[in-house]
Amino acid sequence: MENVAPPPVGDSQKIEQASSPADKLKLAVRRARLDDAERTKVVAELRGAEVARLEMLRDEILPVAAEIPKDVDLFDIGLSATERPRLFIDMIGFVEMGHDRRTYRFVQDTRLGRVVIAESERIEPMVDAVTDYIARRLIEREKALAADGTLEQAARAHIETQQKIAERHLIKTVPEAQKPPGLFSRAFSALVEILGTAALFALLALGAYSAWKYAAALWLAKHGG
Repeated sequence: MENVAPPPVGDSQKIEQASSPADKLKLAVRRARLDDAERTKVVAELRGAEVARLEMLRDEILPVAAEIPKDVDLFDIGLSATERPRLFIDMIGFVEMGHDRRTYRFVQDTRLGRVVIAESERIEPMVDAVTDYIARRLIEREKALAADGTLEQAARAHIETQQKIAERHLIKTVPEAQKPPGLFSRAFSALVEILGTAALFALLALGAYSAWKYAAALWLAKHGG
């Protein structure tokens, strides 16, 4: 009768067969490492599949991105192969895979929270959604630049208006003494000056006459008596 070799014992079976109390913790740590390795392997495989699908989408989007004007720096198509792989379109828009690892989700961050723009398992609808998104962002940029130009023109016009108002106000508030006198003012000033001179001479003459008369009266009183 032939001796039949027992089947090979796996790591998990060896762990179950071990019964030494001193080795329980070591066996538990080993079992946890094995489980973690299996989960890590699965997660790595899933992440690799996500990255591959996002790379396919990126290859379809790059020809569209090549048509963006060179002076526009809003968009930066790039794949981030992190724990949660994402294909970034710009700083606020990106594509990631759904929970089923097969559905594309085009997401945008807004002031009101995160918004899903498009969602599909096929690449073509996602390429169309990204193309429309790029077009809308370009229009928003043009409007923003036009608004900046309008505001700049309005500010310049306001400054010029304020300068003109200040100049007119400065002209109105010049003191009268700094203005050249008119014809009437000059004539009146000359008349006042003449009358003042005449009055001065009249007062001097009257004073001289009074003094002479007083002196004559004293002389007559002295010699007549």
